[in-house]
Amino acid sequence: MIVVTTPTGQIGRQLLDRLLDAPDGSAGIRVIARDPARLSARVRERVEVVPGSHADPAVLKEACTGADRLFWLVPPTPQADSVEGHFRVFTEPLREMIGSHGVERVVSVSTLGRGVAKNAGQISASLAMDEAIMATGVHYRALCPPFLMENLLGQAASIRDAGVFFLAVAENRVLRTCATRDIAATAAQLLLDDSWTGQRDVPLVGPDDLSAEDMAHVIAEVLDRPVRLQRTSSADYKATLLRFGVSDAWAQGLADMTEALKDQGFYGAAQPSTPASAPTGFRQWCEEVLRPAVLG
Repeated sequence: MIVVTTPTGQIGRQLLDRLLDAPDGSAGIRVIARDPARLSARVRERVEVVPGSHADPAVLKEACTGADRLFWLVPPTPQADSVEGHFRVFTEPLREMIGSHGVERVVSVSTLGRGVAKNAGQISASLAMDEAIMATGVHYRALCPPFLMENLLGQAASIRDAGVFFLAVAENRVLRTCATRDIAATAAQLLLDDSWTGQRDVPLVGPDDLSAEDMAHVIAEVLDRPVRLQRTSSADYKATLLRFGVSDAWAQGLADMTEALKDQGFYGAAQPSTPASAPTGFRQWCEEVLRPAVLG
């Protein structure tokens, strides 16, 4: 039995499609969903649904009883009053459940930066989550992407209406990227395989060697219209988040994350691409995902 958290999110939704389409997907599938009505009819017909949050120990216990594999993702909560506390609220029930139930393998979405990232907000909290879960001794794979291409979808309106997108990064420094489809594909492969053991990171680094300025040029070519990058400071980024109702703690964490990415460079050129696990190029993603989102 495979348990999937965040089944309506960007990664979880694609993961479920791959699991349901897999010719060797003989294992049953169970999902934990805050709002089961958001699941597609296809999913509701073919999987077991446990309503609730996977931060709730009772919900997690119900979902994981009789399961041996778990897809784990801590969802962002922009109103959280503590970044570290938010990750702990989810992680502690999982640690307790692993110690008393039959889950043998956990596939988690984490991030690049282990051993390098310092004071990096949500990145540091995610890496600490990995360490806490691995301390249980469970077989574990941490999927470690850099900057997600899908982060740009939140700026589709700005790209369409003003021809601009905003990033708090150095314009000419390489920013490695990954598409969520590749995270979902790698997760599905691991969840359908009950032979792997041990604990390790799985880097998911796309094939491109692009700076943020280079990304703007690619977007402009794909959309056939002028598009430019507007670099913003971490302080301005935090102020914008606060205006949109994000808590001070969550906004500060994201500001700290952007500063760490700028100063420590662990999403940069030093990271080699991993075509086996992250084959999607930025131009392909722009053509297939960003262009429809911007132009309709």
